[in-house]
Amino acid sequence: MSAPLYKFGLFGDELSLVVAFVIGLGFGFFLERAGFGSARKLTGQFYLTDLAVFKVMFSAIVTAMLGVFYLGWVGWLDLSLIYVGPTWLPSQIVGGLLLGIGFVVGGYCPGTSVVAVATGALDAVVFLFGLTLGIFGFGEAYDALAGFVQAGAMGTVVLPDVLGVPYGQVVLGVVLLALAGFVGAEAVERWSARRSERS
Repeated sequence: MSAPLYKFGLFGDELSLVVAFVIGLGFGFFLERAGFGSARKLTGQFYLTDLAVFKVMFSAIVTAMLGVFYLGWVGWLDLSLIYVGPTWLPSQIVGGLLLGIGFVVGGYCPGTSVVAVATGALDAVVFLFGLTLGIFGFGEAYDALAGFVQAGAMGTVVLPDVLGVPYGQVVLGVVLLALAGFVGAEAVERWSARRSERS
């Protein structure tokens, strides 16, 4: 658990697993109710017919970012205590490309595949099986890949430091980018719908 209740010792390891399980069930339930357990809906973004995944993910990013920024600004959250994973640019770029290719080909990401398996989708069972094989395969091959995986270590990198601007300006930029993305996504969906009607 990354929430402060666990970090400050308000409950132990055993209860943290129960809390994580309950949160996971809730997250999976809402994913399924939103239709994200369907490979057709998820791949709709790649065909530019349904950009719901793009809009939901951008909404989540902006909501979390604004929450963290303003809680830090009013002094309720110590930003220095938030863990930011280190950056290894080459291996993370390759990993992101592999994840994206898997998403396009298989129609799921790791989380949505579990949701789809829970609803009985056979294609998701195959996807999750392949995902599991890939995880174990990477683990077995890690010693041989370690040099590449750890190449280009940059430590902890955040956008304000990279761009040399205050946090607030980055937050404003991302919010404006999200608003433009939402407007653009709606326009693309309307264009795709008109194209489908003509064909």
